[in-house]
Amino acid sequence: MIRPMIRSHPSLRIAVSLGMALAAFQSHAAESAPRPIRFDDLLATHRVSSPTPSPDGRWIAYVNTDVDKAANRGNSDVWLIPTAGGTPRPLTTSPKHDRHPTWSPDGRWIAFESNRDGEFQIWVIPVEGGEARKLTTVSTEATRPMWSPDGSSIAFVSAVFPEFSDRPFADSNAANKAQLDAREKSPVKARVMDQLLYRHWDSWVDDRRQHLFVVPVREGRAAGEPRDLTPGKRDAVPTSTTFEAGDEFAFSPDGGELTYTATPEDTRTEAWNTNHDLWSVDLKTGKRRQITSNPAADGCPKYSPDGKWLAYRAQARAGFEADRWQLMLLERTTGKTRSLTASWDASVEDLTWSSTSTALVITAESKATKLLWSLPITGGTPTPLTRGGAAAEAVVATGDQVVFTRSRLTEPAEIHRVALQSRQEPVPVTSLNADWKSKLILSEPESFTVRGAGGTPVQMWLIKPPGYVTGRKYPLVFWVHGGPQSAFMDSWSYRWNAQLWAAQGYLIAMPNPRGSTGFGQKFTDEISRDWGGRCFGDLMACMDALEQRPDVDRSRMAAAGASFGGYMMNWFQGHTDRFKTLITHCGVYEFHSMYGTTEEVWFDEWEHGIPWENAEFGKWSPHQYAAKFKTPNLIIHNELDFRVPIAQGLSLFTTLQRKGIPSKLLYFPDEGHWVLKPQNSELWHKTIFDWLKVYLK
Repeated sequence: MIRPMIRSHPSLRIAVSLGMALAAFQSHAAESAPRPIRFDDLLATHRVSSPTPSPDGRWIAYVNTDVDKAANRGNSDVWLIPTAGGTPRPLTTSPKHDRHPTWSPDGRWIAFESNRDGEFQIWVIPVEGGEARKLTTVSTEATRPMWSPDGSSIAFVSAVFPEFSDRPFADSNAANKAQLDAREKSPVKARVMDQLLYRHWDSWVDDRRQHLFVVPVREGRAAGEPRDLTPGKRDAVPTSTTFEAGDEFAFSPDGGELTYTATPEDTRTEAWNTNHDLWSVDLKTGKRRQITSNPAADGCPKYSPDGKWLAYRAQARAGFEADRWQLMLLERTTGKTRSLTASWDASVEDLTWSSTSTALVITAESKATKLLWSLPITGGTPTPLTRGGAAAEAVVATGDQVVFTRSRLTEPAEIHRVALQSRQEPVPVTSLNADWKSKLILSEPESFTVRGAGGTPVQMWLIKPPGYVTGRKYPLVFWVHGGPQSAFMDSWSYRWNAQLWAAQGYLIAMPNPRGSTGFGQKFTDEISRDWGGRCFGDLMACMDALEQRPDVDRSRMAAAGASFGGYMMNWFQGHTDRFKTLITHCGVYEFHSMYGTTEEVWFDEWEHGIPWENAEFGKWSPHQYAAKFKTPNLIIHNELDFRVPIAQGLSLFTTLQRKGIPSKLLYFPDEGHWVLKPQNSELWHKTIFDWLKVYLK
């Protein structure tokens, strides 16, 4: 059919044009107006880490990681930015992981680790531009590069088979390769173990040891073969990340020795022994000597720039991974050691020296924040360099200022700098996520304190949903953190992101009950051998306070947690019916099987005792109360979780199914304790949010 031509009146055409323009404007305005965060927004952030100032302090090298959801992985590159701020530029652009940048002392080169060729090796790139050069070809890979003070060599870490480590490098490297190739090609994939700590988090140790190597370097190229500085059966850096705070090795300023954190001497005891000591190796002779003999853990050695002092962290109680880390100072000429923080009730994490060798800068948690502190070597009370609600990490001093990353519950990490003396507010160096943040509604966290068990104060965060309306009631999701010796802090998370959960229309409560860090060591200690006691009392007191709020809908409340938080979900099953549903991610369910299958046995032994020695070992085990279980439960557990092995989640699911309780199991065969792959994370979030809708909407 042919349409007749219709001529419109000019005023009508103008009205139509204005209407179309208005509609287009409204559409653009709606798109540009801030909105609640979505899952893809979480992936769209620039993830900033590892800021490293140049020797002259003018530049900062850092790692930027972007997520490629389609490829189901992240891509990390090394970038440069002026310390004063400005436009960053990429130094590397490989499609895989370039990370851990470190400057040569003359500022001309940056060494980094990269798997651009399929396995991690050390690469070097000129700062002024040009192609990266592959420095190492080690059959067992090479990571964590560190330049010697004179720039003549680079130290690195490689996990080798110790039985070959006394041989010349060419022979040992060939023997390592032959062993790895034989394992790869063999149709038999069996493993034979004769001692514990044979796997860790999500990886098999496979009888390998992390050794320190040094390779000579000239003009950005290897000038000889690498040399194994720590041959033998011991690790030269901790296998367990529990005892790490950075690289865990350091060159002396004169380049004559390298000090490192060695794992327990009796390797058979590693799974239940926390005795890490500092050792040094003479770079010329290869002679090694023990520096510390504390029966608990020592680590994180850092030489003062003038070479007079060696600072490090130390714990006092053997066997306790969450004991307070004190800042120790060793005078190298006399060998005398003293604690600079013996009377300070906080635990030292990162540490770095001032350029004058007269003070140290540290990070330590303080009441749900992580702050920067300065402390003179004469001792005294540490002085905070930052304040407010930000978390600080990756601290490096340069000149009269400190470079670090910090994040908040409302913003991903960015690089900042702060002067050591001026006491001014930190200055942002990067603002890579500013445009991203401007498009989103991110709720400011509310912090308040309630009276916990026995009247002890307990801090809690509350995140409100976007578009929160006073006078309206909202469903509540109550989180319990892992650890249990950790804390919900004012910091950004890419795994459990409170803003994304709140954007589903929920109030998100994040309490820091007994066992949490940053509230004094006594508060931390009071979770041990009391998992279902005071901590549970604290959590129920927090719930009592939340239920009194006029904006909480008491008929629509859920709880969720991972690791220890998952344990507490299982404890909730047998001890409270106030929640419509529970979400258990990789949670402990049955203590005896947990002890027999986890890797770091010292944790269970400190927290519950040894099963055959402690008659009350299973006192707080949730499985004993299965007869009382009745709350619908989503369980998430992963095959490669060696910390809380898969049987814990399967046993819980079997119990719930057999009792006819509504339950669902989400199982990832390719994830460990955390869900890290982007597409897996997307399914993780979708499954959780769909489950919550059933019970809370």
